[in-house]
Amino acid sequence: MTRALRCLLLVLVLAAGAAPAADVLPDALPDGAQILARVDENIASRNKVLEAQMVIHGRRGTRTVESRSWIEGNRRSFTEYLAPPRERGTKMLKIGDELWTYTPSTDRIIRISGHLLRQSVMGSDLSYEDLMEDPRLVELYTAATAGVDTVLGRTCWILDLSSRGGDIAYDARRVWVDQEHAVLLREERYAKSGMLLKTTEVREMREIEGRWVAAHIVFRDALRDGEGTEFILESMTFDAEIPPHVFSKASLRK
Repeated sequence: MTRALRCLLLVLVLAAGAAPAADVLPDALPDGAQILARVDENIASRNKVLEAQMVIHGRRGTRTVESRSWIEGNRRSFTEYLAPPRERGTKMLKIGDELWTYTPSTDRIIRISGHLLRQSVMGSDLSYEDLMEDPRLVELYTAATAGVDTVLGRTCWILDLSSRGGDIAYDARRVWVDQEHAVLLREERYAKSGMLLKTTEVREMREIEGRWVAAHIVFRDALRDGEGTEFILESMTFDAEIPPHVFSKASLRK
């Protein structure tokens, strides 16, 4: 074999090895805004009712809190805690940017606002904002497609989200979106300073009423130690009929 032929074969081998990288070249990546719109479209509905468990791994052990939530768009939501007995009857109501909580042991309704919305709920890794938000992400963030990765054995688009402005909990996010089902399988949530505040990792997806949703998510507060908090979806109904009185302060004491 001549030297020239050996060089030609080497070039062909190198070119063949580099070919898969073309799939993730910036020019070949789809528009981030379109991917994010698919995420919103998949989960958005006129309203939804869901039941869930929150498994809190704390320093003194693990406990499970059960809840039922009624959610209307991204403006109104109501959550009632069902178990354990210590938390049973605790309720949260969100209307617009305002949030109220009710605790039966004190029989008091407390309004939570401002920075208090970012406090931990029941010692978990989730804040009040995390639990009560149901936003359309395209309204809060611009999106740029950063690459391709694999999560849960599934191919995902990586999106870098930047705030459009206003007072929101996370100024930037990096999200991993399942290419087929448009579900967020992983997230990194950042402060305006660039500090990592929180991560989420999906352990299970489930198809409900023709949509794929995250059914088991692990939240981790990056500013504290621990195993995180598991959010496990037990059931969800899209476009359910919710009586108007549910979203009222009178419902907190019922």
